[in-house]
Amino acid sequence: MAVLLRRALISYRHISFALRTSSLQSHRYLSYLISTSPCNTHQSAIISSFLNAPATNFLLFGSRRGFAKGRKQPIKEQDEDEEELEDTEEDANLGANVKAASISQMESAVDALSRELAKLRTGRASAGMLDHIMVEHFGIKTPLNRMAVVSVLDPKTLSVTPYDPNALKELEKAIISSPLGLNPNADNQRLIVPIPPMTKEHIQAVCRVVAKSSEDVKQSIRRARQKSLDTIKKAVPKKKDKDKAGSSISADDAKRLEKEIDDLTKKFIKTAEDMCKAKEKEITVG
Repeated sequence: MAVLLRRALISYRHISFALRTSSLQSHRYLSYLISTSPCNTHQSAIISSFLNAPATNFLLFGSRRGFAKGRKQPIKEQDEDEEELEDTEEDANLGANVKAASISQMESAVDALSRELAKLRTGRASAGMLDHIMVEHFGIKTPLNRMAVVSVLDPKTLSVTPYDPNALKELEKAIISSPLGLNPNADNQRLIVPIPPMTKEHIQAVCRVVAKSSEDVKQSIRRARQKSLDTIKKAVPKKKDKDKAGSSISADDAKRLEKEIDDLTKKFIKTAEDMCKAKEKEITVG
């Protein structure tokens, strides 16, 4: 809204300047007609009454005043208005950039949580539970999901089919040595991985991991919030610097932006909590 008002003000000043300039030119032309043209008394009276009209004098006064100070004054005012408009647009860009950075950092934290939760073993078979396992093949460690297709045969069984059948032994060794406690069985050119039921101690241990992951992601989200608030605080000019030029925003805009950042923080924290609650339910119910 502020940008639209400033643009309207600039347009008004441009139109006013054009009207004053045209009025001065008309006055000069009519004065020239009276002095050079052989017009009759009636025509001269009409032209003289127009030149002496209050509206004409008002416009001419503004024009003479502008020209008396030189032609640089209207240009200077236009430049100042354009600078104010640019400052307003910079303020809007600052707010958008701060929000975009906050959203990006908070989304990254939630994505990292999703990957961590997918690694945890539950009582049910999940294709993503083997993604974090590293397989050493020809001396190079490679994620298992890049070497094989993992599919769910039933709620208690996984199937691992390697792209290269010669890597079957390396895949079996990597799965056995993982902390998931799984014992795959070779079945021709694939591995059958049964998912054993979880003990009570194992369930409690995994739930503690979920709780820790939840706290970690909340801290990451809060750090992103604090970083954004610090950026906003630095952009608000102090009382002694309010008249100085620079990239800054008003106190009202800063409060509005801070509220938006707080709302984003609550939204992403709730998303993380819901993900962790769903994972805990999956672990305990099995």
